[in-house]
Amino acid sequence: MTIRTRVLAPVLALLALSIAGPAWSDFELNMPVGVTDMSRDVHNLHMLILWICVVIGAGVYGAMIAAIVKFRKSKGAVAANFTHNSTIEVIWTAIPAAILVAMAVPAAETLIRMEDTSKSDLTIKVTGYQWRWHYEYIDENVGFFSTLDRESNAARRVGSGVDPTTVDNYLLKVDNDLVVPVGKKVRLLVTGADVLHAWWVPAFAVKKDAVPGFINESWFKPNTVGTYRGQCAELCGMDHGFMPIVVRVVSQEDYDAWLNTQRARVSALTPQ
Repeated sequence: MTIRTRVLAPVLALLALSIAGPAWSDFELNMPVGVTDMSRDVHNLHMLILWICVVIGAGVYGAMIAAIVKFRKSKGAVAANFTHNSTIEVIWTAIPAAILVAMAVPAAETLIRMEDTSKSDLTIKVTGYQWRWHYEYIDENVGFFSTLDRESNAARRVGSGVDPTTVDNYLLKVDNDLVVPVGKKVRLLVTGADVLHAWWVPAFAVKKDAVPGFINESWFKPNTVGTYRGQCAELCGMDHGFMPIVVRVVSQEDYDAWLNTQRARVSALTPQ
């Protein structure tokens, strides 16, 4: 590597990062806390395990570095010639096993709660298609497709002449949002119609595979009114990146009004 290359390499790297600035605007180092009790439980579990690993890593590497420095050959250290020590072997087996058990208990409790779809207030069947979602509100006679919105679909095309940065929520906006009431437990029945998909909304800590021929269950209970976005998290074909998910959490009154509007639309389209 020449001197010129060594000088230019970091400069070019910084230039590339500055150009990609918009892509880093929403970057977060840690996983999101979310807007459901379950998402907060998952985040707390994540932080607990992370700090346990940090303490273990610091202890192991600290001991290793101390041993390298203190018992190096240049200081006259002489290596021991024993082959094993039963007491030490029992200790370094028992302590990690105890740590793993202690980590497994809260993890298992969280996983059990994540799979408990009982006592739900609302059930929605989610079906993944190439490349859109279909939502069916069970017992409500309401269903619709949710597809990438027209602005994003136009901007994503090669030679469109549209600057993607000018499109609001580029590739994360749909024509029909999934609407649910705040504070209600929503049960999801997730399946696929053609290939593998995955319904993923980080703010809810929900990521469930949509497998053709199978029904997978999940749930979420949003505590905050707002709009939350996700994507298909399974490589489902050439347009996999254009299959967003948008969930709009509204008050019970707004949800009832929206539901009545949807029922009226379905009735108007149904032959008498």
